[in-house]
Amino acid sequence: MDRRQFLTTSTRLAALAALASAYPGRAISRTLTYPFSLGVASGSPRHDRIVLWTRILPDPLDAASSGGQPVMVRWEIAEDDAFRRIAGKGSVAALPELAHSVHVDAGNLQPDRWYWYRFMTADATSPVGRTRTAPAPDASVASLRLAFASCQHWEFGEYGAHRHIARSDPDLIAFLGDYIYEWGHYDLAHPPASRKRSNESFTLDQYRARYAQYKTDPNLQAAHLVAPWIVTWDDHEVANDYGNDRDERLSPNFLARRAAAYQAFYEHMPVRLSPLPAGPDRYAYMRIHERYAWGRLAQFHVLDDRQFRSYHACQTPGRGGSNTVTMDCKERLDPARTLLGKAQEEWLHDGLVKSAATWNIIAQQTLMAECSHDPLEGGEGGRFWTDGWDGYPAARQRLFDALRDNKPSNPVVLSGDVHSFFAADLKPDFRRPISADNPVIATEFCGTSVTSNSRPQARTDRYVAQNPHIAYGRSDIRGFVMMDVTPAGMDVRFQGLDDVHRADTPASTVAQFSVEAGRPGLRKG
Repeated sequence: MDRRQFLTTSTRLAALAALASAYPGRAISRTLTYPFSLGVASGSPRHDRIVLWTRILPDPLDAASSGGQPVMVRWEIAEDDAFRRIAGKGSVAALPELAHSVHVDAGNLQPDRWYWYRFMTADATSPVGRTRTAPAPDASVASLRLAFASCQHWEFGEYGAHRHIARSDPDLIAFLGDYIYEWGHYDLAHPPASRKRSNESFTLDQYRARYAQYKTDPNLQAAHLVAPWIVTWDDHEVANDYGNDRDERLSPNFLARRAAAYQAFYEHMPVRLSPLPAGPDRYAYMRIHERYAWGRLAQFHVLDDRQFRSYHACQTPGRGGSNTVTMDCKERLDPARTLLGKAQEEWLHDGLVKSAATWNIIAQQTLMAECSHDPLEGGEGGRFWTDGWDGYPAARQRLFDALRDNKPSNPVVLSGDVHSFFAADLKPDFRRPISADNPVIATEFCGTSVTSNSRPQARTDRYVAQNPHIAYGRSDIRGFVMMDVTPAGMDVRFQGLDDVHRADTPASTVAQFSVEAGRPGLRKG
């Protein structure tokens, strides 16, 4: 599949999303099997609207159980959980071309308010979800409770992290990528009895089946029920370590696979399709990077570090994907290399310059702080993993220059991907001590994985010792991150699970940090 064919796929997806709102659908009077097996979700919050999601699928392991015809689905959103004060309602067609998924962009809502929503088809009613709108853009906001997580490989544990997220009463949940992994058994046992690598996803039907499998988890469904989500993707929503239009295999038909994966992502996430840009490349991608305002308290800049990046530096001949390289890899240092793409870089820099929020939160996929895997000798040398920001140091430097020169208010970076907790101070030159001309320009909090495996703790301890700007690292524990944000400061708690293999596992705070508004830099406790 060449790029021209991919443009056609992107156009078709946008047309189908519009058709779902206009198609008359098929009203049925009775369901034989409960159709809301994957639960409901909400997300992409604005001050006056929210996206509501569900999928009609009676049997999670049988896509044909939805039938082959459009199905009419009714929806309601209310100001109370008894649905006495209806704020909006309507109907939408669940189209088979979109896996009978439903996206409702419920508008005309009041800012900074909790709502309850549900879906109905025939005699079946979905679970009731709770969601909320963002505060008005110019509103003064006293607080925000945010949970964020990433990397939830079905094969390697239970989703106890989501059970604790659901109980933490968040205002907002951010998921930073690897919502699914593209390979594994299609097994509702969690985790499966066998961990043999099998059933890798390549087609739209296969990606749909993988999302359906993951979304059966009751704790993941519970986390979707309690608050709106903002989401981005990383590599495993498509293929390990892919970059732009290239995968590890250097497959000639990778764009077809990527298009299928992107469509399945849309079909299963509470996201709205952004308006297509003007110009000849208007259909060349599916936009996921976006900004979300939380009054004047916070501006979220949600990034996409996969779709527009330069290819990985110093790849193994005949292979794509990442490597761990030394300073001998000159390609890594090329100033033309980009992780976000030129247009997204400019979009991010412009948003940071114009933001009037107290906190500018950059929600993205992978560790931004430099992390040499070998000791530096006199500030020189090092060994670096090329899939993250260390593979694109010139792009990182452009972002840091923009932060230093434009001084947006209180920038904080949220990260995932590396299956480890990290807390770090970001500065223009990682090789030099903090000083007046090399100040701390932002703070980074990286969350560990929900389930996915990581490296031994002894190796992470070595990384922390070799990179003094990294104040904390923990790779032997799974979990998530809780943040309480106020105009005065930010309290951050790394929440670790006792046993990732138990859905009912206890969780506890394994490290706690704070950041004071107007004073960049980590403070423990």
